Amino acid sequence: MMLLSVLQANAVVLDVDANLKTLDAAAQRAAAAGASLLLTPELFPVGYAPLRLHAELDPAVIPGIRGRLADIARSRAIGLVYSLPAPAADGGWHISATLLDAHGTVLLDYDKVHLFGEEERKAFSAAQAAPGVVDFNGVKTSLLICYDVEFPESVRAAARRGAELLLVPTALSAGFDAVPQVLIRARALESQLNVAYANHSGHEDGCDFLGGSVVAGPDGSLLAAAGDGAALLFAEISTESVKAAREQVPYLRERRPELYREWEDSAPQG
Repeated sequence: MMLLSVLQANAVVLDVDANLKTLDAAAQRAAAAGASLLLTPELFPVGYAPLRLHAELDPAVIPGIRGRLADIARSRAIGLVYSLPAPAADGGWHISATLLDAHGTVLLDYDKVHLFGEEERKAFSAAQAAPGVVDFNGVKTSLLICYDVEFPESVRAAARRGAELLLVPTALSAGFDAVPQVLIRARALESQLNVAYANHSGHEDGCDFLGGSVVAGPDGSLLAAAGDGAALLFAEISTESVKAAREQVPYLRERRPELYREWEDSAPQG
């Protein structure tokens, strides 16, 4: 068993000091409660405002922000998932997520594959690399970001690589209630792993966020859920529940990918 914490909060766009203060306070509370890991929302340290970030954020400050986040993990003795812009091969930026251990060491990086909406597509480049999987405190752990989790193929790719826990920073606006309430639980059930989903709350630079952060178990059960305001969630996640779910109904083992490829290739175009 591992105690996981999930931060849901309102960020201030381009006010890194304020956002890191919020994040540090959450890390302190989570560690004091015995949590091994704190998951935070998409782009939280800089705020979620793709076009403003593209126009106003100096890429030279990113390494310093990463250093400060590593200091938080180290000083609070807690693992941390954060999301920031990261350099892309085409000269632009990806939206990235990073998993740190309690010593502030980077265990895993991931760049967002599915960009949502015109603003993200103007400000960022879509990545292509599959989600990686690492051991975090004995739990095989992977990362996706926001819209990625809405594609079953992304979650299945992590599960097929052995993931037992999927951590998802997100920036989901109001009006998409079905995503945390239905879709996250469905993704956890169909790929039989724990899924934690951390969203912003409140209003940021023209966007009203839903809140609604959740943690779902490998049987689709709801382990923790937030309302629309600031919250720090806690959930106990288990590798044994993953093993039990995969033995009871062996979705991963009984897939027929060759057949699915035939179906895909023979599907009508357009």
